[in-house]
Amino acid sequence: MTTTNTPRTGAPQGASPSPARGGTRWRPVDIVVASVLGVAGGLLFILWNIAGEPLRAALGFYPPLGALTYGFWLLPGVLAGIVVRKPGAALYGEVLASVVSMLVGNQWGFGTLGSGIVQGLGAELVFAVLLYRAWGLVAALGAGLGAGLGQGAYETLLYNAALAPTVQVLYVAACMVSGAVLAGGGSWLVLRGLRSSGALSALASGRSARRV
Repeated sequence: MTTTNTPRTGAPQGASPSPARGGTRWRPVDIVVASVLGVAGGLLFILWNIAGEPLRAALGFYPPLGALTYGFWLLPGVLAGIVVRKPGAALYGEVLASVVSMLVGNQWGFGTLGSGIVQGLGAELVFAVLLYRAWGLVAALGAGLGAGLGQGAYETLLYNAALAPTVQVLYVAACMVSGAVLAGGGSWLVLRGLRSSGALSALASGRSARRV
């Protein structure tokens, strides 16, 4: 009797990683989609910078209230993460959106890039904790929460250091709530719409509907 030393992996040798488990290698289509989402996010920033200013001004008397509107600035990173499903996608999408907004011009200038980096890292950290295997509503809400934490901590250190400690804590908490609801929930709804349209047929996110 002869035997072979072929390992029993449960899948043919040379097979691609299961989309459900997610691969780590970026394909050209992943780069294109992440870039499109990042640029689109930058355009969203530009619109929200203008359209949201009256609301932010009205709530500016108490910073934590204004922070409840900030989630729209966190959406590109979370959306890129749950759509592309590759390590670094959330950071890439958020940073690219910030660069687009900065180059077009806004009232925050170069600080926009710093915000984009910490926001993208906050979302990316959550996906990493989930081992890049969960991409459903819970993961999106968690990534939005993480992005909001990054944003709140960054802005508190740079702009809100003079506020009372209680107000600082409430500010960060408001950023996290806004991130979870507007960025996390909003990204999940956008993903569902893109999936139903067939626009994501080349990606794992367009072929599966994981609920985690």
